[in-house]
Amino acid sequence: MEQASNTTPQTDLGQISIEARVSDLVRLGIIGIFAYWTMVLIAPFALIVVWSAILAVALFPMFEALSRLLGSRPVIAATVVVVACLVLIIAPLALVLTSFADAIQALVSKLKADNFALPPLPETIRDWPVVGERIQAAWNQVASNLGSTIMKFQAPIREVTGVIVAKLASIGGGVLSFVASIILSGIFLTMSDRMAAAIKVLASRIAGDKGVGFARLAGTTVRNVSRGVIGVALLQTLLCGLCFAFFGIPARGALTFLVFVLCVIQLGPALILLPAIVWAWISWPTSIAFAFTIVTLPIMVVDNVLKPILMARGLTTPMPVILIGVIGGTLSHGLLGLFLGPIVLSVFYELLRAWAWPPEGSTASQNTAEMMANGKLEGVKAD
Repeated sequence: MEQASNTTPQTDLGQISIEARVSDLVRLGIIGIFAYWTMVLIAPFALIVVWSAILAVALFPMFEALSRLLGSRPVIAATVVVVACLVLIIAPLALVLTSFADAIQALVSKLKADNFALPPLPETIRDWPVVGERIQAAWNQVASNLGSTIMKFQAPIREVTGVIVAKLASIGGGVLSFVASIILSGIFLTMSDRMAAAIKVLASRIAGDKGVGFARLAGTTVRNVSRGVIGVALLQTLLCGLCFAFFGIPARGALTFLVFVLCVIQLGPALILLPAIVWAWISWPTSIAFAFTIVTLPIMVVDNVLKPILMARGLTTPMPVILIGVIGGTLSHGLLGLFLGPIVLSVFYELLRAWAWPPEGSTASQNTAEMMANGKLEGVKAD
């Protein structure tokens, strides 16, 4: 009888433990289902929301200063910031798209009127060793019989044209996403205090005081990358676009877009501007070429002056990280990924670096030193 009475409580405790575990698994399963369902519902808007949050973090100092200047009126300040961003960001993109559209329309019109002809190659190409005469002969053959050449390669041309049209449509969708993101970032700015408090509570629930520090580091990194990389790149691109338009550089839309990409990946506009300067001295009168050179040289070095001023601290993210972010973001998410990729990857790099290699004197380093001094770390042996 005593054995039976002793076995019964143990059996009841084991059954209760199993039921508690099953209940916990059921709760986790329900939470996981709702989390997955929520992610599926918000997935189409995730990029826009993330980019809006990044813009809100980057523009918050400007918004706060403007709000104080207007007498603590956050709605008016957010409206001014949104309108300014739409003008500064969407206008250059619209000019690039308009330039592409005009060039394509002019090409199609000439092809329909049978008035399109390839320009002759410079005579200096013939003097190139080995391949000069072959290039000259092939070019002259295509230029003299352009219609038959197009008919001969009709299928590849049709495929390439379809790809170009699809890419242009994707860029147009990216511009619309930009507009929606900028407007949504204005809404986020008006709710900045509540959102900052919510993020602090969430970070504290996830990782305690260290989570709050990581959230602050993420915000600082977003501001550094957006101002020191994206902001300066947009400024240099705008200056180059105005310069190209003023001097009548051909294919200025494509060149302006290439300048922006090179500025984002930290290579600078020199790879475009230096060949343009050489071409100007060859093709234009000396006075105009000299004026073009005088205007473009400061544009090439303006980032060296602005980056230390615009960034609160030195940008520690290596250039390969930014380059991978640009390429990966563009391939994954199109035009919006061109901006989003380097920022997200830079934030991840900085958080990983702060977590894995905390700087000397930080809270993590001090805690580790205290634990080692008290002999509480595993594997510590007294001498």
